[in-house]
Amino acid sequence: MSSLFQPFTPDRNEPPRRRFRPVPLRLLIPNLITLLALCAGLTAIRMALEGKIDIAVYLILIAAILDSMDGRIARLLKGTSKFGAELDSLADFVSFGAVPALVLYLWGMNQAGPFGWIAVLVFSICGALRLARFNVQIDDPNKPAWMANYFTGVPIPAGAILLLLPIYIERSGLPNIMSPPLVATIYTIVIALLMVSKVPVFSGKKLGARVPRESVLPLFVAAIAFVALLVSYPWEVLAIGTIAYLVSLPVVGMNARRWGEAADARHVPEKPAAAEAVEKDPPVSPPASG
Repeated sequence: MSSLFQPFTPDRNEPPRRRFRPVPLRLLIPNLITLLALCAGLTAIRMALEGKIDIAVYLILIAAILDSMDGRIARLLKGTSKFGAELDSLADFVSFGAVPALVLYLWGMNQAGPFGWIAVLVFSICGALRLARFNVQIDDPNKPAWMANYFTGVPIPAGAILLLLPIYIERSGLPNIMSPPLVATIYTIVIALLMVSKVPVFSGKKLGARVPRESVLPLFVAAIAFVALLVSYPWEVLAIGTIAYLVSLPVVGMNARRWGEAADARHVPEKPAAAEAVEKDPPVSPPASG
């Protein structure tokens, strides 16, 4: 028994333990932003359960803003990774596939009975399918060039913001035709189907990184005016912006192919002869935000 209390003597012949290499900070920052977006979405559930629907909506909007930042920051810092892509997809499903539908259900769609809960399930399932299709299509070699600037179907963060339109209208004091629970239920299913549809939706990913000098001041004024309106009249701005986005979907969808092919024809990249012989590194898949 005394041997049990003797100090442990390491074996000199034991091979040294493997030490993991430190992770660069540039890989951690995008993942941290993704986790903050996930925390905002999960906290929205708590606010909705406590009856604080306004705060729950604000938290979902904050999650959407953070989600729009993590991928861009990852590409800027060259910190894209497969881990970040998977984490982003899981966070998107929670924050934009499950949380908004639950908030809308607790807001008043629960009065529709089983139909309201079925609509919640349909929206969440369509959100998961939307993310899975987006992840598969990232490396699709058969995708036409003009589709690089378009999503196939409404992206899930935009779907979450569109879904909350009945709350925007109610809080803004505008005539709310979506206040009946059955109407909100039908609207939820429509948004869910838009996410899994094949309607081309403009993404803006390939917009120029540089702004013309003469457009800098107007851009500053427009951004400040938008923020001021959003702070002063949040519900009205959200309602009008959501309706405008919905109205633009069929217009963009019907003209996307014509606009995209015309843009590709105007911007055909010229590849130098010397560059054709240089083998390029395979691209790293950015974090998904579909």
